[in-house]
Amino acid sequence: MSSAVVSTSAAQGRPFVFVEEGAEDRPQPSRVELCVEGRPPQRVSTSVFSTSSSKDARLAGVTPASRLAVRPAPEMVSSGIAAMDALTGGLPRGCLTEICGPASSGRTTLLLAALAAATRRGECCVLVDASDALDPQSAAAVGVELDRLLWVRCRENSPEKSLEQLLRATDLLLESGGFGLITLDLGDLPEQAARRIPLTTWFRFRRAVEHTRTVLLAVERQSIAGSCSSLLVKLGLVKMGVIKMGESENQASEPSMDSQNSLPTHAQLLTELEITAELVRSRLDRKPVRSAEITFASKTAWAG
Repeated sequence: MSSAVVSTSAAQGRPFVFVEEGAEDRPQPSRVELCVEGRPPQRVSTSVFSTSSSKDARLAGVTPASRLAVRPAPEMVSSGIAAMDALTGGLPRGCLTEICGPASSGRTTLLLAALAAATRRGECCVLVDASDALDPQSAAAVGVELDRLLWVRCRENSPEKSLEQLLRATDLLLESGGFGLITLDLGDLPEQAARRIPLTTWFRFRRAVEHTRTVLLAVERQSIAGSCSSLLVKLGLVKMGVIKMGESENQASEPSMDSQNSLPTHAQLLTELEITAELVRSRLDRKPVRSAEITFASKTAWAG
């Protein structure tokens, strides 16, 4: 048996005598007698362990930042409009893309162009039409292969019921899989009704489309998916060309600046739109998005 006298500041100069019994004769943990001057000895159990081995065990499952795999960039497909592809790189698979803009800003032009490009690639597509606004003849005129298009028509009397039908149909479509492009046309719904879609629903849609080859495209008046969308493009009208009833296409005129944001009247035919597109948000790479904007034209196939 050995003993040692240790003085510490906490003891105010009073000596502590540690008497250790033969530790080599018994397994760990050992017992140490703590003797304070003027008091009976007390036995204290001490646990002996290796600090380095415990630390190594905790860090065994931690991957260093230098070894983390970089998330691969999503596959991009053509939107059907060359100027739009130059701006955004195309439409990303496995992601949610938002296209927003007011009436006559080119929303339908971009939607039909994306459907035409996807069906030409041989993919099956879906259009969930909240307002039953699609004109099949116009879609076929721009190259949409209707035999590859599933048209979900929401014919409810109120915007709220149409929206509920759209959300239910989208859940079923994303769950079934196998579609190259799923488009949600919310452009003709009142903005107040569209904003009632909770953010959790958009998050669920984004999670459902991840790790798939499906392009999820939402067409709206205003952006409503928030941070759930990987790509956000805002459309605007620069000018529109119209002709009055009884005039030829060569007599087409442009509306004045005061009427550019209004739709043509019943006595006018729309012949051309000049559209501006702005890339508002892109989460497809780690670099910040620079302000980018393009302008392109769209002409009616039946004018003249």
